[in-house]
Amino acid sequence: MYAIVKTGGKQYRVEKGQTLLVERLPDDAGATVSLEPILFRSDDVVFDSDGLAKVKVDAKIVEHLRGEKLRVFKFKPKRGYKRRTGHRQELTRIEVTEIKQLSRKPPAKKAAAKDDDSATKADAATRTADAATNQEAAASAATQEADE
Repeated sequence: MYAIVKTGGKQYRVEKGQTLLVERLPDDAGATVSLEPILFRSDDVVFDSDGLAKVKVDAKIVEHLRGEKLRVFKFKPKRGYKRRTGHRQELTRIEVTEIKQLSRKPPAKKAAAKDDDSATKADAATRTADAATNQEAAASAATQEADE
């Protein structure tokens, strides 16, 4: 059983217990992170969005480190132009702790709460707009009566 996950703009083939170096993750060492699956393979292959919503890939952050230093040398002949710079990539070593397929889709609690909040805000905005319209109508009616 394995999965292909996406992190840091790259894709990795992972199995349970495997350690790998990925782009720096913001969490601290010892934390558990959930990786985004792109493909899951056990007895059958899952790569559709509904099936992948049921797949869970967790990894534990082992350590943060810096990669090997890369030397970048720029040179233009006959002009005396030479530049040397270096770069060390920030990396995170992770260990895949769990790959499993859930029997049903996990509940999306945060999304439902956000939808409720946005609906409440939309209702309040509508009520405020209606009240402003009613006040304008009353003011224009009062000015018409005063003109007569």
